[in-house]
Amino acid sequence: MFNPIPLEYLWLIPAGFVLGSYGTLIGAGGGFVLVPLLLMLYPHETTDIITGISLAVVFCNALSGTIAYARMRRIEYRSGIAFSLATIPGAILGALATAYVPRRLFDPFFGVALVAISLYLVFRPESRPKPRQPCPPGHRECLLTDADGTSHRFSYHRTLGIGMSAGVGFLSSLLGIGGGPIYVPVLVRLLNFPVLVATATSQFVLTTMALAGTLTHIAAGTFTSGYRRTIVLAVGVILGAQFGARLSRRVQGTWIIRGLAIALAVVGVRLLMMVL
Repeated sequence: MFNPIPLEYLWLIPAGFVLGSYGTLIGAGGGFVLVPLLLMLYPHETTDIITGISLAVVFCNALSGTIAYARMRRIEYRSGIAFSLATIPGAILGALATAYVPRRLFDPFFGVALVAISLYLVFRPESRPKPRQPCPPGHRECLLTDADGTSHRFSYHRTLGIGMSAGVGFLSSLLGIGGGPIYVPVLVRLLNFPVLVATATSQFVLTTMALAGTLTHIAAGTFTSGYRRTIVLAVGVILGAQFGARLSRRVQGTWIIRGLAIALAVVGVRLLMMVL
């Protein structure tokens, strides 16, 4: 039987709005902030409950953001569908693995992972525009024109993209972050996606990835104690995702990547300080 949502959970609605706005802006889904937040607020919860709540909220955020980005025509659907299918097996395995990872190992691993990704974004030189060249063998060439009339032409290695997607699916579901903080750097740095296309396509892929992980947690009975917090957070992130997508029209791609790096570093260091 459904129990009423306690009043002390209502503050999670504005928190979800902020997470949804920022997560959609940078294409990260907000889980990379939500998981440390839940770890700090509920230190006695098990890893599978924390990641289960986060993945469900990330799904709601990603779905709302995907709808907003679809209106802007920034999603590269053919690539997104292929990558989404590749993430499903890993997302299921990652969700199942969380039940076997104790908090004393999960917390420091998560903090180190966030800091490492942040340092990669900061110190790896940005790719410079290259002269127009024929599409290399094994690559897929993409041409996307968004609703503002801006054309984005790029190519990426298909096998690398599918392989990286499978790995991101496992790791992101294991950590409960939905994969955005990992996936956006992969799309931009390794697969040559323009930042604005990467953030939008990432949200599309996150929808499938987070749904697979969430359904796995539901089947495992994770939501027996976390569903009310999930519902309240979901309300906030759904509204915030719409705002974040609109805000992306005003923010340059370079600042989106910088914002992602700063957020990852702050949250990762804060989490490591709690452990040490």
